Amino acid sequence: MNNDLKAECLELLRDGHLAGRIDRRTFLTGLVLLGVAPHLGARSARAAEGQLVVTNWGGDAVGAFEASLTGSYAEQQGIAVKIDGSGPTKGAMKAQFESGAVSWDVCDCDPGATKSLGEVGMIEPIDYKVVDREKVQAGFAYEYSVANYFLSYVIAYDAKQFGDNPPKSWADFWNVEKFPGKRSLYKWMSGCMEAALLADGVPMDQLYPLDEERAIRKLNEIKPHIVSFWDSGAESQQLMRDGEASMALLWHTRANLVEKDTGGAVSWTYAQGILAPSGWAVIKGNPAGSARAMDFIRYCQDPARQVDLLRTLGCGPTNPLAHDLVPAELKRLDCSSAENMSQQVLMDMDWYAARGDQALEKYLAMTAS
Repeated sequence: MNNDLKAECLELLRDGHLAGRIDRRTFLTGLVLLGVAPHLGARSARAAEGQLVVTNWGGDAVGAFEASLTGSYAEQQGIAVKIDGSGPTKGAMKAQFESGAVSWDVCDCDPGATKSLGEVGMIEPIDYKVVDREKVQAGFAYEYSVANYFLSYVIAYDAKQFGDNPPKSWADFWNVEKFPGKRSLYKWMSGCMEAALLADGVPMDQLYPLDEERAIRKLNEIKPHIVSFWDSGAESQQLMRDGEASMALLWHTRANLVEKDTGGAVSWTYAQGILAPSGWAVIKGNPAGSARAMDFIRYCQDPARQVDLLRTLGCGPTNPLAHDLVPAELKRLDCSSAENMSQQVLMDMDWYAARGDQALEKYLAMTAS
């Protein structure tokens, strides 16, 4: 075998291994057959020196990702995997690309933001030769990101006060005469514009494209009753736990925690919940390379690992095969199961990609006025 052909075979073998198409045993056998076993030590040493940086939103998600996803991947692949919990906002991802100093390999981020960044060449298209479309719920395998879990924006409420007649809709959330007490909404727009329009009578299946002006008018109605626009999951829990608000828009994960913390004094419902995907995305120029990043994304598609993330973090699986593996005690928390999805509306990430920035400006102006 001449050197050029050997080099080409070696490159194909290496890329296949990094992409997960070739297992380690086959990879090692291939190296021996190519007569390049002496190079193995050097390649392995270089891999061990490298690392994969996965970025998420911090807090409980750091430990949950490590327990359910990155720890076992690091062990299996023999590389260091670091979790950066600083939050891959659209602005931070854009800044990394434009500065030429990309330090994140895989980002847990908003699919709407990644679509808009991808359309101007900042994000790697998902390599669906490595990542399996069949392991993602239909409609959530995007060009520039792929759904990694679901969360829901739900109504949490004071069960002691409303236990016999709990709120069943966003219209109830807005009805401070029938359901007295202060309210709380998210500091950022996600879920809040949808909640306002549902409260104003827009049918769930006609929500998008969002009527931004109508949503802002409806939000201004509830604003005098808002005790705080919460900024973090911990703050949202505190507002309900301490009784500062009788109802709040919360992530279902946090609503579940505060329900446990209060022994059921605070409860929550999926009724008219707004179900949103998060997504894996890769900034162009990521230090570990696109192949390694795509391989990690592929690894996270495993249904058992997604159920484990549900157990550790409370986020719903995106692999349809995962739902049958969810134990009975976690069924309620599985926001993306068919039963729970039937009560909710799916957030339209294409709308967020097209209109998110402009609508956010209006929302922030409303909260600041």
